[in-house]
Amino acid sequence: MSSVDVIALLKQYLPLLIPIVLIELGLMIVALVDVIRRAQTNGPKWMWVLIIILINLIGPIVYFIVGRKEE
Repeated sequence: MSSVDVIALLKQYLPLLIPIVLIELGLMIVALVDVIRRAQTNGPKWMWVLIIILINLIGPIVYFIVGRKEE
């Protein structure tokens, strides 16, 4: 695949990728802020931080469903 093909693919798919990346970053930031501010979580906080950061889009969703401990 030549560099011209790669550039053409980027131009074609970039408008689709930008919203996905922004949603992913937004979810990650909101989840990390919530972990830091919350007094207790279901499991250690360091584990949730790693899950949120390393498992990209699904990590923050799993945290919001399972990891939050209602006060």
